[in-house]
Amino acid sequence: MAKSLLIDYSSFEITPQMIVESERKNNGRVIVSGVLQRAEAKNQNGRVYPKETLMREAKKYAEIQIAENRALGELDHPESSVVNLQNVSHNIKKIWWKGNDLCGTVEVLGTPSGNILKELFKSGIRLGISSRGMGSVKEVMGEGEQTLEVQNDFELVCWDFVSNPSTHGAFMHPKGINESKQHIYTSNKYDKVNDIINEMLCDLTCKCSLPRRRK
Repeated sequence: MAKSLLIDYSSFEITPQMIVESERKNNGRVIVSGVLQRAEAKNQNGRVYPKETLMREAKKYAEIQIAENRALGELDHPESSVVNLQNVSHNIKKIWWKGNDLCGTVEVLGTPSGNILKELFKSGIRLGISSRGMGSVKEVMGEGEQTLEVQNDFELVCWDFVSNPSTHGAFMHPKGINESKQHIYTSNKYDKVNDIINEMLCDLTCKCSLPRRRK
């Protein structure tokens, strides 16, 4: 089977108090922990990640990217299998399993995108966290309906913070996480979040060529 880019979302909950406490304890740095991804659970994209496959990729990720302090992820919703260093916002410091939940500790970096991410959190903007990888899927029957099972050729790339969540429960927000279908905006507020991110990037880098949307 041909591999394709697979993007899926999982719950990752924080509160404003956690951000303030982290800055106080970590000399101004924001470090938070939560669920990065779930195994053996069908998401709203119709996909299921077998735990054995996800465990293998998580182990490889920990032994290479995390061990070498380069478990980087981006801000917003990239459509590439390569991490763009110009848009890096965070670094994953540690991962571990809790049942079928793959949990992680994430440090928000002092990069332009990382500073935007921190300010969005402080402003109460709802964000999602997204796994990104390459792999194939196979249709299987489960509980009377078709399910796409991620195959053994799956390769994990990273986890990103995004503004247009696709799976129910995927928002990162102090009050919890909600989801929607992949690549479909459920409200114009997500467009507005993208506008905010793009405009802040323009102000910080002076290199953004994207036209700004009229309010």
